[in-house]
Amino acid sequence: MTGTRLIYRSQPFGFDAAMLAGILSTARRNNPRWGITGALICRHDVYLQLIEGPSDSIEALYSRILKDDRHLDVRLLLQEEMNQRLFPTWAMLDDEAPSLFWSAEDVAKGALEAASPDTLLAPFLLLSKAHPD
Repeated sequence: MTGTRLIYRSQPFGFDAAMLAGILSTARRNNPRWGITGALICRHDVYLQLIEGPSDSIEALYSRILKDDRHLDVRLLLQEEMNQRLFPTWAMLDDEAPSLFWSAEDVAKGALEAASPDTLLAPFLLLSKAHPD
């Protein structure tokens, strides 16, 4: 299956368990009907999300994310064509990663925006191996 893989980062607005549960519930309910899968890595200062699926579905979802008031300072980090999904059976896998790969200070200084595509994909590759189909 061909399609689009997209990674973005945003700053959570009002990050807490209820906010995260709401985002995940919505994603898990809506993503299957649009053929979207992915993973959300989150902590108090950053959401790092990978979404993958049909190009038109990914574009529509990203447009909704840009307007979602639960996300501040949304930044597109990677958009690429893909032939194979990293999370083929996950409507939305979540991982609360307090350490992630970058410190809060690194994120604030723009480390995610400066990262190479391989570096951005690295935590998602680890997640996909830790949660096989």
